[in-house]
Amino acid sequence: MPPNGLDEGIQAAERLRNTHPDVGVVVLSQYAEPRYALALLESGTARRAYLLKERVDNLAELVAAIRAVAEGGSVIDPKVVEGLVAEKARVEESPLHQLTPREHDVLREMAEGRNNAAIAAALFVTERSVEKVIHSIFLKLGIAWEPTVHKRVAAVILYLADDRP
Repeated sequence: MPPNGLDEGIQAAERLRNTHPDVGVVVLSQYAEPRYALALLESGTARRAYLLKERVDNLAELVAAIRAVAEGGSVIDPKVVEGLVAEKARVEESPLHQLTPREHDVLREMAEGRNNAAIAAALFVTERSVEKVIHSIFLKLGIAWEPTVHKRVAAVILYLADDRP
């Protein structure tokens, strides 16, 4: 939908949910992005569908989705569901999944470019505590000392590569 061509349809669906909760919405999108489908369903799944334009060439399937939404149900395009399943599997396989909440906090601060003193101040801990947490992060992420690799940068790259909006 214009003007930006991104998530205006999702935003419109959310406004409809807030102002007219009984109105069903079928979003036809060109994006097989799980985050858009999740945003559509964030406030509830009743009367919502997220279908891909490229795959709605079967009129019977489209009508079935509209009927499901009219009856209070929800429909998500199978290609988007595959993406959600793949994303969940990737998250569970990620070494970042092993980190404690404190380790995630420290790694996030590292990714924002803060040094140990700044991290300690932001998290209200000592610099020594930050050093211990960083050491633990390196161990859990399997980042060993190598003369050609900066461990802190490697950890941040893993964090940023795995970070989701």
